[in-house]
Amino acid sequence: MAKTILIIEDEPLLGAELKRHFERVGWRVELAEQLGLARSKLFDKGLLPPVVLADMNLPDGNSLDLLEEVKQNKIVGEWIFLTGYGSVADSVRALRLGAYDFLEKPVDFERLDLVISGAMRSAIAQRRLYDQLETGSRHFTVESFIGRSSAAEQIRAILRKLIDTPISALIVSGETGTGKGVVTKILHYSGQRQDAPMVEVNCSALPKDLLESELFGHEAGSFTGAKGRRRGLFEQADGGTLFLDEIAEMPVDLQSKLLKALEEKKFRRVGGDREIQVDVQVIAATNRDLLTCIEEGLFRKDLYHRLSVYQLRVPPLRERVIDLEQLVPLFIAEFNAKSGKSVSVIGERVWEKLKAHSWPGNVRELRNVIERCVLFSDTNELPVQWLHLQPEIYAPEESVTVPGGSLSGPDAVTPDHQFIHVPLDGSMGLDEMDRFIICAALEQNQHNVTATARMLNTTRDTLRYRINKYDIQLPDGA
Repeated sequence: MAKTILIIEDEPLLGAELKRHFERVGWRVELAEQLGLARSKLFDKGLLPPVVLADMNLPDGNSLDLLEEVKQNKIVGEWIFLTGYGSVADSVRALRLGAYDFLEKPVDFERLDLVISGAMRSAIAQRRLYDQLETGSRHFTVESFIGRSSAAEQIRAILRKLIDTPISALIVSGETGTGKGVVTKILHYSGQRQDAPMVEVNCSALPKDLLESELFGHEAGSFTGAKGRRRGLFEQADGGTLFLDEIAEMPVDLQSKLLKALEEKKFRRVGGDREIQVDVQVIAATNRDLLTCIEEGLFRKDLYHRLSVYQLRVPPLRERVIDLEQLVPLFIAEFNAKSGKSVSVIGERVWEKLKAHSWPGNVRELRNVIERCVLFSDTNELPVQWLHLQPEIYAPEESVTVPGGSLSGPDAVTPDHQFIHVPLDGSMGLDEMDRFIICAALEQNQHNVTATARMLNTTRDTLRYRINKYDIQLPDGA
């Protein structure tokens, strides 16, 4: 976003001084002495300044009238008003229209610079949200859930019903990589809240204290490092959708505060004493069974019932293999455009391998496989040698069952979580089998090396040696 500021000021000396000041610090400055000239710059010449600094009262009218026109035309930017005097009515109207701040004349340039910098950051965030809304409304329609299987058609039918329903909360469940995020974006960008923001937070990516501050915001001085007030994601999503990804990973004590906010539609910032009213649709996504989490004491039953106004399960790719016939060409076209390749032929052998694979990583895994094949292709045919598909999860024929003590790696889990199947059809060598088993055990133990070594009845040093030997990547801190 260009660092442009529009100054609306009818006092020639002050206007010239402000113009010189901002040009010295790198701003592109547009100066208008009257509202009519400012209106022409904004609407006729297409000026889109992220920040507007305006005198409240000008010879040809009140700047609030122009701000109202700007809001009606959805021109994104922050407005700061300079005023020597102002009425209560003007103040109330300015707040309703979303004015960023008021500064009294004569203006203090040091304070002005701080306010302008904050307004610029806010304008960038607004523009990003606006671009997200524009992009989302174009791309995330019901038909963007691709597939001609009965499962895909059923999902689209449910989505059509949900987007016309003013539902306050729902749960989207399904395995990792099935497209829960896409479903959520369809519900928002095709629904009744599409003109308001959609704000997303991954509950597993943040520690408890930081997650609470992210959701509800905080007041200055509420904890170490809280230098200023911060609006939380609930406030940012007001009128729109809050997407809580991996909801099962939220700490139990924070779940009670979330429940209260959902029930009462109001909350307090961390360290605050004022209740803030919001109107937010909450969509919670999870790849875990919440009922099992409730039994284990990891999820509140009352929060589950509050969120589950409706539950939408996104089926895994192995349950809709026929959808590969639409998904694969779609991904090929996407990566052709990105890489400048021209892959257009999909051989029979490629189709056989794609349809025989169980896709433990679901659509995300498929997308990565197609990206690799397109990038490494030398002809117009999708190369079979770059598929590199992992061994099948469900392989009842030509396989040996190895006891695993409740292994549940994403590439190795059987339905009962007690065994791992290793194919004996020549598709895996001995080292590949060894690596495969270690990866599955690490996944089951959340990449805890000590616990994995105990499960595999070996020492920690031996397991570390094999992890290094097979170049197995562990998360930081594991």
